[in-house]
Amino acid sequence: MTNETDSALRADGVTIRYGSKVAVDNATLDVARGSVYALLGRNGAGKSSLVRALLGQQRADAGSIRLLGEDVWTHRDTLMERVGIVPEDADAPPDMRVGKLMRFWSSLYSRWSAPMFEERLQRFHIAPQTKFGELSKGQKKQVMLALALATSPELLILDDPTLGLDVVARKSLFEEVIAELADRGITVLVTTHDLGGVETIADRIGVMHAGRLVLDEELESLKSRFRRVRFAARPVALANGGNVRAWGSGSEMVVSNFPDWNEPAEVAEVSPMSLEEIFIAVTGEEA
Repeated sequence: MTNETDSALRADGVTIRYGSKVAVDNATLDVARGSVYALLGRNGAGKSSLVRALLGQQRADAGSIRLLGEDVWTHRDTLMERVGIVPEDADAPPDMRVGKLMRFWSSLYSRWSAPMFEERLQRFHIAPQTKFGELSKGQKKQVMLALALATSPELLILDDPTLGLDVVARKSLFEEVIAELADRGITVLVTTHDLGGVETIADRIGVMHAGRLVLDEELESLKSRFRRVRFAARPVALANGGNVRAWGSGSEMVVSNFPDWNEPAEVAEVSPMSLEEIFIAVTGEEA
């Protein structure tokens, strides 16, 4: 774990229950200041419950959460001024014009930057007089991102920000985040199903599965230890175990400890894996 002063967000042993159902089971994570942490998981894995607790929107049944060095449940009112949020569903009154939405937002944040918001609107080609309900899904997300960044946050929470967006809109949104990171060094926590997009910006990856944080690791370390190994024949006898499946006339397996793996003589091909392929392997969708 990082030192307290180096940590933007720290959760220790967080458990969340809904009746007899355990939504989050003893989750511990640490997001370093200035980093990008991607929290991944299939629908129902517990991501949303954990994010709500991290933001102080619901109280965990067990464990502790410190946001920017302070207890999030006790100091939520003051902490939220230092946090920018882009929600999964970009929601605002459909008849409210973007300019009026900006004026409302600016009244809530003491560090509001009107020039930053206006400059980003121009770059997105969104006119202030446009009604929110007339914007496309991608434009609504762009407005939410512009609002969040104009509050001059120390921590930015992106809750599945590219959901429902086309390829061009997804690329544009992630490029905006990358630019902000380069310019201001803010900390980002992102939940997403766009694994290809987040792979270009994430420093650390957390994977939730059935309520548990089953993986929490630096992205480069993660990618260095996972390999897809293919064999020319099948079945393959492996001294150190492993699940093997058919691959053409041969077989293949995923190795999660590649640097320490004893490679059998029958190996035909070893290839690196993308974050998406690793995610599928970790969450049990393939051997």
